[in-house]
Amino acid sequence: MEHYNMNLTLKVWRQKNSNNSGSFETYLVKDISSEMSFLEMFDVLNEQLIAEGKDPVAFDHDCREGICGMCSMYINGKAHGPWSANTTCQLHMRAFKDGDTIVVEPWRSRAFPVIKDLMVDRSAFDRVIQAGGYISVNTGNAVDANALPIEKKKADEAFMAAACIGCGACVATCVNGSAMLFVSAKVSQLALLPQGEPERKTRVLNMVAQMDKEGFGNCTNTYACEAECPKEISVANIARLNKEYISAALSSEE
Repeated sequence: MEHYNMNLTLKVWRQKNSNNSGSFETYLVKDISSEMSFLEMFDVLNEQLIAEGKDPVAFDHDCREGICGMCSMYINGKAHGPWSANTTCQLHMRAFKDGDTIVVEPWRSRAFPVIKDLMVDRSAFDRVIQAGGYISVNTGNAVDANALPIEKKKADEAFMAAACIGCGACVATCVNGSAMLFVSAKVSQLALLPQGEPERKTRVLNMVAQMDKEGFGNCTNTYACEAECPKEISVANIARLNKEYISAALSSEE
């Protein structure tokens, strides 16, 4: 693949904290390698700002391998940037060309208040997970591989749901700020497996209640969440969540 360098104009959202109003600031970065990751390009920008005695841009990152989901940036109006099924840290600068202007913003959601610049507080997701509680399984020696036979289709669906990394792109993309794709993936991965059966009803009721408490919006089936999800989590999980919730709610009334 041909390697080349480029000069870019960056319009980056700068915001001191959630109590202050923010604004875009424009920066020029030069000689950016096409083989850099998007976050490496931001490292170059921050080194430039520090050398100029300015405050570097705050952004979230950890693994830089598309695993942790922390690299939450809105790039040119798209969560995680122009590549499909891709996280910001795995987005490379060859996705852009010399002279481009790139607009970078934080996730926009009432449930994800801005901490600083491009960093948002996604602890609402943690509280939803905590509301789901634990699963009742015996620990100790590994059980026999065939002790709990699981239909392959269900095992595959559970595995695909468990691929969710909790980055929040679904929330940021949704016009309603809904967390239904995230919550449905976390509910589905256990609802599909026998290990999740004992707490199946209380889990979905508690997680949905916490989701509503956190102020996430309602789902209106725009499918934007699936389109922007870096792990391609299916909206079929939302249908499963609704089924699980209705079943659990009716059972609790008996």
